[in-house]
Amino acid sequence: MDGRSSQDVEAEGAVRGGRTSAAGSALEKSMRILEAVAAPGGPHRLTDVTAAAEVPKSSTFRILASLIEQGFVRSEGESRYGVGPRLRGLSALVTGGEPAGIEQILRELQQATGQTVHLALHSGETITYIRKLEGDQPFRTASRIGMRMPLHTTAIGKSVLAHLPDDEAGELLAATGLPRRTPRTLTTRQALDAELDAVRAQGFAVDDEENEATIRCIGAAVLGPGGRPLGGVSVTTVTFLVSREEIETYAAHLRAAAQALAPLL
Repeated sequence: MDGRSSQDVEAEGAVRGGRTSAAGSALEKSMRILEAVAAPGGPHRLTDVTAAAEVPKSSTFRILASLIEQGFVRSEGESRYGVGPRLRGLSALVTGGEPAGIEQILRELQQATGQTVHLALHSGETITYIRKLEGDQPFRTASRIGMRMPLHTTAIGKSVLAHLPDDEAGELLAATGLPRRTPRTLTTRQALDAELDAVRAQGFAVDDEENEATIRCIGAAVLGPGGRPLGGVSVTTVTFLVSREEIETYAAHLRAAAQALAPLL
């Protein structure tokens, strides 16, 4: 032996041979599986992903599990798989610079309200922020791109829950519980269910210091094919500058932005 580790040898093989190395082969398989999952007509069955990617079923299942854990793929139940928030986030980064793209829609919402705007995507038990535009106010919120947030305490999260099938929403809430983040967090199913009824009726949700003290948000779901929530968009303020009544006046702008974003996600 020449003193090199097995990892060094494998890395060198990946550079030299590409397809013949274990790492290169795994990467190629992962990329083909991602392409199969992202193909039109999803969510796709495991058997269809396997056939399209030309990867053995056992390997496809194992790679999908890793991609789900990383947020690139989302399990839709019944052995079906769809695009996850991180993959959608990459797509958003690519398309965001277009004249009618995501960035323009969010910028128009920020200008109409003067407040901080977030775009988040839903994956499993959380939402993940993929865009943030700071408002014109003399403060900065602690949120950041890539941050994962609960469903039951956030305006976007509650909007997502309100548009999920009842059994799916129930399973998610049973898995996570309703942990208290502030004194105003809704911690019972009765209170949350009543809130979700209101969200469906009015087309938006309000986080009134339920996730973080002094922070007040209004959010609306971004709906995909069949009305399934892909995520949501929100306007964030602080309680000492914007009242509950005032933030609800942003609802028309918010719903319009959510509708405009839907075909881009």
